[in-house]
Amino acid sequence: MTRQSFLFTSESVSEGHPDKVCDRISDEIVDLIYREAQNGEMNPWDVRVAAETLTTTNKVVIAGEVRAPEHLMDGKGGVTPEPFEKAARDAIKAIGYEQDGFHWKTADVEVLLHGQSADIAQGVDKASDANAEGAGDQGIMFGYACRETPMLMPAPIYYSHKILEDLARARHAGEGDAGRLGPDAKSQVSVRYKNGEPVEITSIVLSTQHLDPSWDSDKVRQVVEPYIRKSVADLPIADDCAWHVNPTGKFVIGGPDGDAGLTGRKIIVDTYGGWAPHGGGAFSGKDTTKVDRSAAYVARYLAKNVVAADLADRCTIQLAYAIGVAQPLSIYVDLHGTGNVAEEALEKALGDVMDLSPSGIRRTLDLNKPVYARTAAYGHFGREPDAEGGFSWEKTDLVDDLKKAL
Repeated sequence: MTRQSFLFTSESVSEGHPDKVCDRISDEIVDLIYREAQNGEMNPWDVRVAAETLTTTNKVVIAGEVRAPEHLMDGKGGVTPEPFEKAARDAIKAIGYEQDGFHWKTADVEVLLHGQSADIAQGVDKASDANAEGAGDQGIMFGYACRETPMLMPAPIYYSHKILEDLARARHAGEGDAGRLGPDAKSQVSVRYKNGEPVEITSIVLSTQHLDPSWDSDKVRQVVEPYIRKSVADLPIADDCAWHVNPTGKFVIGGPDGDAGLTGRKIIVDTYGGWAPHGGGAFSGKDTTKVDRSAAYVARYLAKNVVAADLADRCTIQLAYAIGVAQPLSIYVDLHGTGNVAEEALEKALGDVMDLSPSGIRRTLDLNKPVYARTAAYGHFGREPDAEGGFSWEKTDLVDDLKKAL
């Protein structure tokens, strides 16, 4: 039997964390290529991106493979670097880095992108099992949903994200002393569960960069505590809650100047905070033929619709793929003892109500769009779908189809 009373902790990191700077730049590369393709330079279905970013003190390195419109390529197997360099600088500026050790204007940006491997391309462009698009790689992907929060996400990661997102909003708006916070920050929230439900927050950890070197931990807590309390207002803070705000003291040197960053090192932050399984693949910097990204999105979409349809209170879904093969090799569902339908029947229904090939996922969720930079911080899941097509995998428009199929 699943434990009913326990503590569970999740962490989040801000848009200015070194790894998130890299995720943002990599996703800006994805958006750049989709945007140029949408402008008539290329069929968006033909876009391919696998971009990785490394950052350190005043240095950015972007590497990987792309299939992009001709004007973005140099005709020699590489890319024209200027548009990609500009995308990186614009991202760093938007995050807010204008510091001696990392500045959007003065950082050295090296672009090492080149054309996509022909060996990979042949497997993706035509699947071995159908006249369709094959998966861009093998792998397993998981989706999860539960009733703990309005966005059907686990409470610890939901509130960890919300704290940092609200502080970033205040920083960008220049609200009083919050405007003196820096871009780099980490949060961590521990939640007490009773009878399987989140009932209170027992500890809050926040480490945030600040631009005023005279601030100590007490000053930082004075600045951030009102925002934190508002961010978690939907869940009580325990009377004996342990607060750890900048526990090591001064935090002025931050971002890539304080610690090197890499794309894809925060995959648990990006998903469910450790509450659900993870297949191991990162999302950022990848176009949606890569099932690391698209299949993880559709697994979340399916799990969220299962819960929204009142078929279960909790739902985990696993999908498995092979490179060059269109349809998933397996579909697995676990309703954690909360289901109103048989899991085997639901597994069949999921494959019936939606084409789970990469092309089917891209078509249903309308993924061939420049909507990925916005996913790079504060989680890929538990976000509101937007008018431009971002976070389409958070919609609950499959509810009626699922009910009919069962």
